[in-house]
Amino acid sequence: MMLFTAVASLLLAGSTWAQSTPAGFTPAVNQTLDVYYGTTFITPGLMVKKSATQRAPTIGVTNVTLTGKYLLAMIGSGDAKKRRTVLHALLQDYTPSGQTQNGTSVLTTRATTPSSYFGPAPPAENPLHPHNYVFLLHEQPANFAVPAAHRSAVQSRFDIDWPKFITDAGLKAPLYANYLRVQSGDNTKMFQA
Repeated sequence: MMLFTAVASLLLAGSTWAQSTPAGFTPAVNQTLDVYYGTTFITPGLMVKKSATQRAPTIGVTNVTLTGKYLLAMIGSGDAKKRRTVLHALLQDYTPSGQTQNGTSVLTTRATTPSSYFGPAPPAENPLHPHNYVFLLHEQPANFAVPAAHRSAVQSRFDIDWPKFITDAGLKAPLYANYLRVQSGDNTKMFQA
């Protein structure tokens, strides 16, 4: 009986460790999107320097064959009581490229819309507090368009309500997700040439 309880506890703990979105983030996703900044593979929750994240990452999946088109959102979130959500990217038309990176089947897009990528830039804080930057990959429905009720948030990039966006845009739950953490104090150049 004690062995069964110990094994059950480990399995439950393992399911928490496998979560690909931060605790409390909605929607929660357990399938990890492969995200690379250069050669750095992002494991969920990895702390990364701001300067390493200023160019859009390479994304993809492992051990799955995807077809069709996909939509990628990158949302900056922190303590919901103190911080606004920031839309760091909303890019459409991701498709399988036929290329791989370290076993990852890479997805690519030429789109820069509806919201182009801009890297994390957390404000100076004392004490330092890491900000979460969450990547969500959705199947892209035919004739995808930003719903009228969300155009202002997508354009300004502030206060995106992603669960409501999913519903209003007719999206299914995200297939894959990942997140990284960045905190202020990285005083290198904000944008790389």
